[in-house]
Amino acid sequence: MVNLKTARKDAGLTQVEIAQRINVSQQCYSDYENGKTDPDMNTLVMIADILQVSTDYLLGRTDELGAVIT
Repeated sequence: MVNLKTARKDAGLTQVEIAQRINVSQQCYSDYENGKTDPDMNTLVMIADILQVSTDYLLGRTDELGAVIT
């Protein structure tokens, strides 16, 4: 989750706000940002949708934000 913290800050959201929206604790979300644990695929997609970036961007597979398809 290489770009997770950057994307969250760019979106102007706190860890608590995202954690509430994906139904996990703030500590769990913090662990995602710090690379201690990884979200499952469904949670990763939810985070990408909230932050309006691609999953590839969050995973560090691209430096481009990517198009979000809704």
